[in-house]
Amino acid sequence: MAYRLWQPVGEPRAVVQLVHGMAEHIDRYDRMARALTAQGYVVAGRNHRGHGPEAETLGYFADKDGWNALVEDAHDLSLALKKQYPGLPFILLGHSMGSFVSREYALRYGRELSALVLSGTGYYPAALCAVAGALAAVSPQKKPAKLVDKLAFSGSNKAFSPARTPFDWLSRDEQEVDAYMADPLCGFVFTGAAFRDFFGGLRALADESRLTALPQDLPVYFLAGDQDPVGQSGSGVKKVAEQFRRAGVRDVTVRLYPGGRHEMFNEINRDEVDQELAAWLASRI
Repeated sequence: MAYRLWQPVGEPRAVVQLVHGMAEHIDRYDRMARALTAQGYVVAGRNHRGHGPEAETLGYFADKDGWNALVEDAHDLSLALKKQYPGLPFILLGHSMGSFVSREYALRYGRELSALVLSGTGYYPAALCAVAGALAAVSPQKKPAKLVDKLAFSGSNKAFSPARTPFDWLSRDEQEVDAYMADPLCGFVFTGAAFRDFFGGLRALADESRLTALPQDLPVYFLAGDQDPVGQSGSGVKKVAEQFRRAGVRDVTVRLYPGGRHEMFNEINRDEVDQELAAWLASRI
């Protein structure tokens, strides 16, 4: 199991496991991870299947049951980290697609967590996910599913028209957007099989009755930009947070950043985001 590890100077106070997003890789979190290690946290994360330099096929998880594989991969890393750092508080932090993986993880293994952080998440109804999943299922399974990608993300830049690039929706920081576009391990199109698995995972998360499996004493922190299309400009984030509260989760915090887009850890106010995350973590562990 290959993973990236950032260690603080001195005795660590807790472990933060990162779960990255779609069509990117774990090394993009280096700056943010270093900000957390400066606060005494061990930070670790691994590339999803179909991501990073080790991927045989970018954007492809598995022949079958790929979403479950992503969730269990994250849990396998958690178990390894807990053996390496026994007794420390353990925080799971997922961004974008990683936030959806982390939400499923919390339904299965929430009692193993000290806190859950969800960045750039959103709400997607089951009917929409079913239609998207059906289209993905009849798309090329091991080749980029360009039609599904277009339907899923064509509206992401609309709020930022006239857009400078196809990825203006990621951040107001033009250098970060340009770095993403120049990175050969970012911005690739998922295969039909991965889209099928992804929308199947979202469809399962849309079943609010499942949220009763969440530990009611698990602290949960939602952070997002209020202009993030993945979070429906904040409304989807609030909807998911309210679902958590209705399920009995007592400590749910929502932080929406005015003007912020999808990648708050790469936004122009990223230092503020890092500081507020660290303060929330310190108050909960």
